[in-house]
Amino acid sequence: MNLVRAFCSQHHRFSTSPLESSSSIRWISPVQLSKASSKKPDPPTESIASSLEGRRKAKYISHDTAINLIKRERDPQRALEIFNSVSEQKGFNHNGDTYSTILHKLALSKKFGAIDAILRQMMYETCKFHEPIFLNLMKHFSKYALHEKVLEMFHAIRSIAREKPSLKAISTCLNLLVEANRIDLARQFLMHSRKNLSLKPNTCIFNILVKHHCRNGDLESAFEVVKEMKKAKISYPNLITYSTLIDGLCVSGRLKGAIELFEEMISKDQILPDALTFNVLINGFCRDGKVDRARKIMEFMKSNGCSPNVFNYSALINGFFKVGRFEEAEEIFYEMKSFGPKPDKVGYTTIINCFCRTGRTDEAMELLKEMKGGECRADVVTFNVIFGGLCREGRLEEALRMLERLPYEGMHLNKASYRIVLNFLCQKGELKKATSLLDLMLGRGFVPHFATSNELLVRLCNAGMADDAAMALFGLLEMGFKPEPDSWAILVDLISRERKLLSSFQLLDELIC
Repeated sequence: MNLVRAFCSQHHRFSTSPLESSSSIRWISPVQLSKASSKKPDPPTESIASSLEGRRKAKYISHDTAINLIKRERDPQRALEIFNSVSEQKGFNHNGDTYSTILHKLALSKKFGAIDAILRQMMYETCKFHEPIFLNLMKHFSKYALHEKVLEMFHAIRSIAREKPSLKAISTCLNLLVEANRIDLARQFLMHSRKNLSLKPNTCIFNILVKHHCRNGDLESAFEVVKEMKKAKISYPNLITYSTLIDGLCVSGRLKGAIELFEEMISKDQILPDALTFNVLINGFCRDGKVDRARKIMEFMKSNGCSPNVFNYSALINGFFKVGRFEEAEEIFYEMKSFGPKPDKVGYTTIINCFCRTGRTDEAMELLKEMKGGECRADVVTFNVIFGGLCREGRLEEALRMLERLPYEGMHLNKASYRIVLNFLCQKGELKKATSLLDLMLGRGFVPHFATSNELLVRLCNAGMADDAAMALFGLLEMGFKPEPDSWAILVDLISRERKLLSSFQLLDELIC
């Protein structure tokens, strides 16, 4: 059933553990104590314990202090104990802020039972609660795929906050359900909102439905939603509506229809495109290999007073790179540097990849230095591109030195960083260097890809490097790697032929275990 038609025809007392009240005892200086001890004291009229007790003063914890204590507490159970204990103070009543803080803390820790208990208590409170508490919980529950609870939190706005949900709350709830592809709950929610809230959907709500249909490739239903939108001023299509539709058309390869809709948006509805709308078209034409048309779109963009952003340039550079027109990709990059926005790491990485793929790794390294000297910091993706370029040019020693050095310079490499170099070392027969890299990799907590590990073991065996193969295997086993039976057979056979029977038995023990 179409979503538009569906639209046009849904708490355990928590345990408390009192927080001991702090006390303060009057401080006595050592000088005063020595003077007092030189005199004979009068007979005490009361016990020391009762004297101290009389001097104790309970410290009152305010709402702001309670909020700070809960926020700083890492243990959610302890945070809950703080929340419960402060409420036992004379004259203290929780307010919306303290409830919001503890609910957020519990949601982060997935303490859903405690959340239900607190929500039940909130129903009997006299303080005023506000909608953002429940919007925050809706997002948490959606993240944990508890979509029925998302609906519960929406309904709690009326039952606990005692106010009618706003259009923002309705849009948030609907968007979370649609994003999770829970169309059954979205239909139920829309029917409830229409019946019980007298919902008059605005453009934002309809845009959620348009996005859903476009994402699922159902463009006909998306256009039906737009027809419905045009019936009321409150829901008339806006730039987001058109951008979503244009993107849907581009993704489905209907570029002519995308351009026609783009022109209709400008001429009929007098809606001016922004950089995001242009980026949708640029990406669409680049994806289809029509990079010259994409470049004309950017020229049209500039001539009509809309300055291209870094995403527009990056999309165009990537498009020219993918069709093998590297020089033009480079030209666009330097145009961006000279006249456009400062390139970000995506733009730099795109052109660095272009250089590395065309055997110009030295130029790529210069750009890497440029990034380091500027405000744009290279990330692991950029360095992985560099590793690939160095290895393709046979500069394996340089790649190995970078792998060794970069973590000490604050760069967090990933498994792919090591695997790129390890694969090239295996292919080039540099097995000693490959085993050294494997040691470095395992020492830093990274395990090679299953196929790469097996290939390295087989190559070591075929090269007669039994000791190196055995050491590599034992290192991999300690990290939880289990090689293929063929790898075991080759290695056991090689060690046995070299009459290293003890090593063979050790390997067989590992195999049996």
